[in-house]
Amino acid sequence: MRGTQAPSLDDVELPTVLDALADPVRLEVIRQLAASNGVVTGRFQVSVTMSTLSHHLGVLLTSGLVRVTQEGRFRRCELRLTEMEQRFPGVLTAVLAIVCGGGTV
Repeated sequence: MRGTQAPSLDDVELPTVLDALADPVRLEVIRQLAASNGVVTGRFQVSVTMSTLSHHLGVLLTSGLVRVTQEGRFRRCELRLTEMEQRFPGVLTAVLAIVCGGGTV
């Protein structure tokens, strides 16, 4: 994940978001972000290598689903739930309801 600049959601199309959400690892990352207030990139609990995780985080960043901020020497990922709901109402909330076990988010 080289760049950490999230795109403007005005420039993101729905197929890009849906494609990013179509991978089980990325869904797990989204679930973990929804359950927290952000996650330092090396602290995700996923069964992939760090380089593969970096790829998945890059896809999520490019799709506008996450933002990455530098905190000292660490990068922190956060879900852009509010912004995504404004751009694509109900899409991310519905996905989160499913991946978070059917509960409300």
